Order: sequence, then C-alpha cells, then structure tokens
Amino acid sequence: QVQLVESGGGLVQAGGSLRLSCAASGRTFTRYTMGWFRQAPGKEREFVAGITWSGGFTNYADSVKGRFTISRDNAKNTVYLQMNSLKPEDTAVYYCNTNPPNADYWGQGTQVTVSS
Repeated sequence: QVQLVESGGGLVQAGGSLRLSCAASGRTFTRYTMGWFRQAPGKEREFVAGITWSGGFTNYADSVKGRFTISRDNAKNTVYLQMNSLKPEDTAVYYCNTNPPNADYWGQGTQVTVSS
C-alpha cells in the first residue's frame, strides 16, 4: 500500500521558517517527479513546488518563488520543503504527491499556520 506521510508543520510567526518532510512508503518514488501542494480554508488545493526525480529541475508557484525551496533525498525516499519568510497567506494544509498528482496518493497533510 502506497503511503505518503507529511510532517514538520506547526504554528510560526510571520517571517519565520519551517521545514516540511514527506516520507514515502509502499513503493519507491525515486523515478517520479514529486510536488508539494497546499489547501487553505475555503480554497482549492494548489500547486506549490515541484522537483524532478534527479532533483535537477525545480519549479515554484509565483507566490512562493524565492522563499520556498524543494529538495529530495532519494536514498531516504523523502521530499522536503524549506519555507522561509513565511506570510499569513501561507497558512494551509500542505500535502506532497507525485506531480501531476495521483488521486490515490493524497495523505493527511501537515498544517502550517502563520500568525501576523
């Protein structure tokens, strides 16, 4: 059974930083492009960042460009999202998945709350 488990969320003040992790089990995702997505209350889930299987190419939503960094450790089957200079509008539940996402792989996500 495939499972993606996100962790690292929490409550942080505006301007602060958090590092999210996504651990994959049940299969290896080392050959997959992976992504981070988020869903704020009352809004659609949106793309945040993506990374190719080798880590050689990354892309970001305009709203997080220059503040967030996606990375991966294929030996650990884990994807990370370093979030700096956080803003209240970054408040959301953050999820990882393949990119484009597979409906069967959505996990519980991790809550990020940024206070002003």
